[in-house]
Amino acid sequence: VSFLWTPNCSSGVTVNVQIWRHPCFAPSAVIPAIECDVRAGKINLPEFIAKCPAHCKESKQQVYGTGVFASISSICNAAIHSGVITNAGGKVIVKKMAGQNIYKGSNSNGVRSLSLPKWRESFVVSASDASTFSAVRSDVSYAAPDSGYTWTETDTPEITVKKCKIDLVFLMDGSWSIGKRRFKIQKDFLAEVAQAINVGPTGPMMGVVQYGDDPVTEISLKSVSSSREARSAVEKITQKGGLSHVGRALSYINKQYFSDANGNRGAAPNVAVVLVDGWPTDKVEEASRLARESGINIFFVTIEGPDGLEKQKVVEHDFVDKAVCRTSGFFSLPVSSWFALRKLVQPLVKRVCDTDRLVCSKTCLNANDIAFVIDGSSSVGTGNFRTVLQFVANITREFEISDTDTRVGAVQYTYEQRLEFSFSQYGNKADLLGAIKRISYWSGGTSTGAAISYASEQLFSKSKPNKRKIMIVITDGRSYDDVRQPAAAVHRQGQRCDHLLRGHRWAAQDELEYIATDPDAEHSFFVDEFDNLYKFVPRIVSNICQEFNSQPR
Repeated sequence: VSFLWTPNCSSGVTVNVQIWRHPCFAPSAVIPAIECDVRAGKINLPEFIAKCPAHCKESKQQVYGTGVFASISSICNAAIHSGVITNAGGKVIVKKMAGQNIYKGSNSNGVRSLSLPKWRESFVVSASDASTFSAVRSDVSYAAPDSGYTWTETDTPEITVKKCKIDLVFLMDGSWSIGKRRFKIQKDFLAEVAQAINVGPTGPMMGVVQYGDDPVTEISLKSVSSSREARSAVEKITQKGGLSHVGRALSYINKQYFSDANGNRGAAPNVAVVLVDGWPTDKVEEASRLARESGINIFFVTIEGPDGLEKQKVVEHDFVDKAVCRTSGFFSLPVSSWFALRKLVQPLVKRVCDTDRLVCSKTCLNANDIAFVIDGSSSVGTGNFRTVLQFVANITREFEISDTDTRVGAVQYTYEQRLEFSFSQYGNKADLLGAIKRISYWSGGTSTGAAISYASEQLFSKSKPNKRKIMIVITDGRSYDDVRQPAAAVHRQGQRCDHLLRGHRWAAQDELEYIATDPDAEHSFFVDEFDNLYKFVPRIVSNICQEFNSQPR
């Protein structure tokens, strides 16, 4: 391994150092023992070994991401979350890498990680051999200052090792239409997939649900721990018969199969592969939508699809496009005959193990209906009103906008109320941001209570099931009407309410307590000047994500 060392001195001398490591040595420098709260971004090294103390889990230091973590995460709690160390502490290898566009939260090994839209730097952790290391670094500062030298790796190629850690269930077709011979082919296919993905506790876990008239669990996620056990379990499955009720099977795995009691690990993506002989005998659209919104990535393998005359018998046309995560073709694999199914083993394994493209997992960024209730009273003024709209746009940019992801609606109010646009009006981010920019200033009095009731009726009455309902109220001061009853009504309906107020703290403290969701301190904000609204964007988005990740599945 070749490193380029440039000392921070006036001579400008550059020394090229060649270091030959024995294969048994760990490829990292060792820093002094760290505390539970030390974040990866505070250590100015691309790769190092850190020793974590015991009981870091109790410290509740925050972690952002799963597998790949944002550099503002606690090193030790990220290592516990990943299963690299236990709560007893230990040494871990930390390797820095490029920032990600999104970090998905999850609950693993007693540590709850949070979602984060993006961050400039990431890191991964792996197990360290505590007995060996290449160099001890006692001069590393946690504040990450300019340390006076630069290490540059020049000869080491970038090696990426992908672990296929997924919780995978196959929905196998047990209907009478498939016949005994083709049912046996289906079992052989599942056995080969089990061998190809190398089932195990640190990698993919695999289960099977057979469906006909009703679904039944044949193999739970926790009942087999190796490919050999999976193959043996598959061989024992007998055909149940009945119709091809795929929609009923999708509802079953959504409500019952992917549970902690059944072996769901939480930190691994949930994947369901549906094998269909011909076409389903019930509808799949609603059941698959609910499954996707629960974070289940659905793949469809259709064998011997309907011909021209048979298409008349199909209950739901385009059922595959209605069921899968995206209609790009990545999640759907048609096969012309059962005898060609074996050729699908490697392509399917490659897709289900491509965790970067398993995009159906529900996150805090794609699961909301957000209503902005905007004060258009005369005390705001034209210039400040434009600043408020920019604030609304800045929050909107942080979310994934579409008809099936996060949706945004807006109401402007004075003494009266005006619906600027509904949740369903704009299905992409560009059009939505344009609509926000076009909102015209109204001017008038301030009736916040009536505006809250109006927004709830006009927007949330049309909200989709399973969407988180979030209302963000922006006001310039005390309301002329009562806010208590309208606020209580929206809370009873399960709507979260954030309140941003410009004014003196004493002027509307009681209104804050009534409007904001408990605890008030996390859902209410005072702004001394409209120009300071931008400062609250990260805090609001972070709170939304933190609350989302704290909810049980």
